[in-house]
Amino acid sequence: MGMFDRTLEYIDHLQHAGTAAAVCERLLGITSNFGLTALMAGTVPQPGTPRGQQKDHVLLCDWPGEWLERYVARNYVDHDPVVSHMKQLQAPFQWREASQNIVIDKSSDEVMGDAREFRLRDGLAFPLVTLEGQIVMVSLGGESVELSEAEFGIVSLASTYAIGRAMQLHTMAGKVIDHIELTPRERECLQWAAVGKSEWEISQILGISEHTSEKHLLNAKGKLGAANRVQAVAEAIRRGYIS
Repeated sequence: MGMFDRTLEYIDHLQHAGTAAAVCERLLGITSNFGLTALMAGTVPQPGTPRGQQKDHVLLCDWPGEWLERYVARNYVDHDPVVSHMKQLQAPFQWREASQNIVIDKSSDEVMGDAREFRLRDGLAFPLVTLEGQIVMVSLGGESVELSEAEFGIVSLASTYAIGRAMQLHTMAGKVIDHIELTPRERECLQWAAVGKSEWEISQILGISEHTSEKHLLNAKGKLGAANRVQAVAEAIRRGYIS
C-alpha cells in the first residue's frame, strides 16, 4: 500500500471515531507505528496560569498519568523547551530540535530529564491554528522515534485531522453530515489549499479577490464540518472531492 492510500485509510479510521477518547486511541494506534506512543494536545495556557486551571486547556491526552501530574504541579509549561520552540518556529519539528536550537537552562533541562523518566525521550510537536484563529499545541512522544520525511508528513496530517475531528465532535454535538455539495469554486480553492497555497495565492491563480477565496474556503469548511483548514482538505480528499 502506498503512502497516499495509507494516509486515506488513517483519515477514514479517525473520521469514524465517535468520541474524543476514541479519536485519541485511534490516533495513537497510527502514530505508535512510528514510535510515538503518548499524546498531549491542547491550547497553551498563558504564563502564570494557576496550576488548577491548566488541565482545562487539554483537548486530547494519553500521557503517563504521573508525568502529567508532575508537569502541572511543577508548572513545567512555562519552562518546557518544546513549548518555547513551538512558539518561535510555528511549524512541525522533533523534540530534539528544541534542545539544539534554544538556550537550555536548568529548568528546561529538568523538564526534558523528567520526561525521559517516563520513556518520553523524543517526539514530534507542532502548533495547529484553526480557521477561527485558535492555537492548539500538539505533542506526541515516545522512547525511540525515527521518522522519514514521508512518515513525518503522514503523522502531522493524521494528528491535525484527529484534533479537528475531536473539535468537530465537541461543537457538532451529535449532528451528522451525510451528503453535501461543494460548488466548483469551493472545490478549486480546496484543491489549491491542498498543495499549500495561501488565500492570496489562490486568489491570484483563480483571478478572484483574496476575500472571496477565503470565503470559499470557509464555506467548504462549514459544509464539511471541519474545524480547520487541514481537516477540510483531508475530509474533501476522503469524500472524493479532491483527487
